[in-house]
Amino acid sequence: MAVIKSEEWKGYAYAIVGTIAFSSLYVFSKAGLNQVELAQFGLYYFGMGFLINLVFILISGKYRQIPAVSRKIIGLLVLLGIIDVISNITFFMAIQAIPDPSVTSFLGNLFPVFLSILGITFLKERFTLIESLGAMIALAGAFAISYSGDMSWSKFFIPGTGFVVINTLFAATVSVIVKKNVQKASPEVFNLNSNGWIFLFFLFYFLQSGQPLAIPAVAFRNIALGAFFGSFIGLLSFFYSYRYIAASRSSIIQSLKGIFVLIIAYFFFGNFPLPVQLWGGAVTVAGVIIMTLAQAGVLGIGKVKK
Repeated sequence: MAVIKSEEWKGYAYAIVGTIAFSSLYVFSKAGLNQVELAQFGLYYFGMGFLINLVFILISGKYRQIPAVSRKIIGLLVLLGIIDVISNITFFMAIQAIPDPSVTSFLGNLFPVFLSILGITFLKERFTLIESLGAMIALAGAFAISYSGDMSWSKFFIPGTGFVVINTLFAATVSVIVKKNVQKASPEVFNLNSNGWIFLFFLFYFLQSGQPLAIPAVAFRNIALGAFFGSFIGLLSFFYSYRYIAASRSSIIQSLKGIFVLIIAYFFFGNFPLPVQLWGGAVTVAGVIIMTLAQAGVLGIGKVKK
């Protein structure tokens, strides 16, 4: 335990690398989905993601850990695969539905809220008054971002909001499960498992869709870059960060991805969110930071005594 404590900086470093890499995924996937259908995108994206992870696990020698995985963990990997399929489908449906990827990213700050709630429930992590306040602030920011300006119930939220909620809830579930079992299998095994199941799903979806296999070269480039940074560098870095720091602490770094996405999307598409969406995004980031600083003990007001 002392070794893990002294190497916490590695956890934060992995979280930073993962956040920057995953930020580019929002932009490259939006560019790809502007040119191809979801079935085509998923086939290429997760096909390349699975191939990259497979090559890496073979070269690194981590494949030797696969036979040692217990039957109990195999069952867990299947469960994770199912959850990952739902999480990733809704993620890319949200990317497709929401015009500006930075808005999708800011809404994605619901992830650490769900992560903290699940961490308390299943990982026995503490929750204080300040953390509750931070969660409410983050939710208020998400509400501001997703409000369409129309008071009718059917159009109250911008299109794609529901997809983000489902995605963040299921993504947080995956993170908690991996955090709880990260010592039982390597991050490479978890990542390969995730990409493998989702690739199989999209392979079946593609075959049923009747879409052509050929796609524009520019779309292929964008999908390939997204697969490398997102399903390989990004996810692998996040899984490694959970070896050294609490899942909730990793979330403070991940909450900053909206800022990176905003910058990358502006130079890539020339888009800029509406002022209310920018303010809402800033509020969600502030809420997550308050939550995580409280969990780290920096903000001690309302701290639960043992």
